[in-house]
Amino acid sequence: MGLRESLEKLHLVLVEAGLELVPRELWRHPAVRKSAERRGKKPREILLDVSLHRPAMLGLKDAEKRGRPDIAHFCALLALGSLLNKLGLLTLHLHTYDDKVIEVAPQTRLPRNYNRFVSLVEQLLVEGRVPPGSNEPLLRVEPAGLKELISRLSSSRVFLLSEKGVKMGAGELARKIAGEEKPAVLIGCFQAGDFRSATYELAHEVVAISQLPLDAWNVVAKVLSSVEDVLGLF
Repeated sequence: MGLRESLEKLHLVLVEAGLELVPRELWRHPAVRKSAERRGKKPREILLDVSLHRPAMLGLKDAEKRGRPDIAHFCALLALGSLLNKLGLLTLHLHTYDDKVIEVAPQTRLPRNYNRFVSLVEQLLVEGRVPPGSNEPLLRVEPAGLKELISRLSSSRVFLLSEKGVKMGAGELARKIAGEEKPAVLIGCFQAGDFRSATYELAHEVVAISQLPLDAWNVVAKVLSSVEDVLGLF
């Protein structure tokens, strides 16, 4: 059986993303109230964004990992635009810092404009799905967290990309991924810091594809394009 026949679906999970509504303890901060009022929303209805809320985030737990919706935006656009996704070989989930899981339908066309993306995710996190009330939503917040997601996906092997992992070239990793039926690939979707220990425990293999730190979107692009090359999709 060839690699193309082995791979049924690659489950890409962008984990611990800095994608969350402003936490309760920051609702009264002037920086948060100002940005919410400017958009005609309540503080609990807007995304935490370090570019707007840096003063409010001083002293916030894991602040270096939080308030970066732009990283999730870049990574999701790359994944949904990939040939793997266009050929029905990819599923995409966004796992947020506060352990929510967002299921993204393969046919979803996310806004290229960042501000429109922010508004869409705010609606999603408030309403639970987009479009609201739809039986077949493009985006949906799942009722369980990352551990439950990995269990439900029943992946044949779970790969976690981390600087602490075993050094492995992207091509070699891609061949291992492509040789599995339903592999899951977990990529950190935050600016700085490390994964929680519980995230490491979900992985069968922890792999580093570079000796130097890479931005999350570079890792997504490198892994997906390498798998596409191994499968000969081009």
